Amino acid sequence: MDIGAPSPQQGVVMALDKRLLEILCCPASRQPVTPLAAAQLDALREAQRAGALRHADGSQVEDGLDGGLITRDGRTVYPVVDGIPVMLVERAIDTAQVEAFPR
Repeated sequence: MDIGAPSPQQGVVMALDKRLLEILCCPASRQPVTPLAAAQLDALREAQRAGALRHADGSQVEDGLDGGLITRDGRTVYPVVDGIPVMLVERAIDTAQVEAFPR
């Protein structure tokens, strides 16, 4: 990878307008959301590859995770798929499923 090239996660963050990030919030708790750190995204992807990651509606997370937006309390992630934040309660991901997320 070229040193000056943005990482895939940085690319997702750049694609999400800063003003959009300022107004987005969790539709359930109304908490603000921030982009996942690279290590957090890696942990989610690993759980997804293992088949151990589910959406709030119980369905398995199958879409490619370009990134994610995490609530301030760190309990919920809204996936970013194809550069688009999926801010639907039923598509949220509970971080309790992944050991790398502290509780």
